[in-house]
Amino acid sequence: MIQLPIGSRHVTNAALEPSQESILLADPSKPFRPESAARRRGKPTLRTIADMTGLAVTTVSRALADAPQISLETRHRVRQVALDIGYAPDRAAQRLKTGRTNVIAVLLQPHEEILGYGTSVMAGIAKALQGTAYHLIVMPNFLDSASIEAVNYIIRNGMADGLIFSRTEPLDPRVKLLSETGFPFVTHGRTELATAHPFVDYDNFTFAYEATRRLIAKGRRKPALISGPAGFTFTSHILHGFMTAVREAGCAYDILSDIDLDSPAGAIRDRIRRRYADNDPPDGFACGGEVCALATITGMSDCGLTLGVEYDIVAKQTSPLLGAIQPRVDTIYEDLTETGEHMGRILLHRIGGSTDTGELQLLLDPELRFKLG
Repeated sequence: MIQLPIGSRHVTNAALEPSQESILLADPSKPFRPESAARRRGKPTLRTIADMTGLAVTTVSRALADAPQISLETRHRVRQVALDIGYAPDRAAQRLKTGRTNVIAVLLQPHEEILGYGTSVMAGIAKALQGTAYHLIVMPNFLDSASIEAVNYIIRNGMADGLIFSRTEPLDPRVKLLSETGFPFVTHGRTELATAHPFVDYDNFTFAYEATRRLIAKGRRKPALISGPAGFTFTSHILHGFMTAVREAGCAYDILSDIDLDSPAGAIRDRIRRRYADNDPPDGFACGGEVCALATITGMSDCGLTLGVEYDIVAKQTSPLLGAIQPRVDTIYEDLTETGEHMGRILLHRIGGSTDTGELQLLLDPELRFKLG
């Protein structure tokens, strides 16, 4: 498991008590004495913070639990003191008392094809959880992405109150299990299951459709697609968008099915070189990721071809990298930080008991970033 910072706290498998409070006034007989409290030996407790702030112990507890009845100024002051002295709540006692861990678990896929995926998504989730009692545990998942072993482990051991994961399949077994057990979760991606479930997704159909239309509008006679691995829902959405565009235009097309977004950059480059050496090569590429786009540019350059002259690329963009390339590449943007923030907020709603589909499902629109001309 990995630790990440959230605001002035740390994202760990530790968590703060939920918010359920009434206002308690500070005890005037306990003035603020940071020097004497700071010299206390042993593990800091709620009493330690109470002595340092001049507040009642119960007020400190509720301030740490982010109770709205406690003033924002008091909550910030209590949290800062807790951070300064290294206070950590007794998780076992909290769990016995509340039945909750106040932990959100994230099953993080490698996503090597998407630059900065983990950093961006985690930053968004952290933003959504800031000011709440929840912390994160991050569990890298290098197994089969749809394996339910990690999900079973989290549920069986009561490691978290909610779960976030990505790379969904049409009939994803993880979604089935979590839905059947009633365990709160949100996915980055959709499924084709009959039972509705919380998700945040990027409209990959529109991405591929607009990318292909852009290539055709620039005069490219034979666009090619480099998409995701077979079996994922987002891959089928990309293929559907691409095929819709080429069929509307009535043009030739190419699908490079022997490489995908998970292929190493070198393998993509070599495949592009071999494809150009074959008969009737494509002159436009719709790329589902920045690594894929860069490898394609390298492969075409090795063949002596110039971007924007003999061929064009439209790529999904998730970082500033492609903006530094000349000639400039047309891109369609996906904001992964925004995605993470939405997933965090939706999961909090689900943990809070919401079953409103309109509140728990979100499809994000692609942002076209085409160059002029």
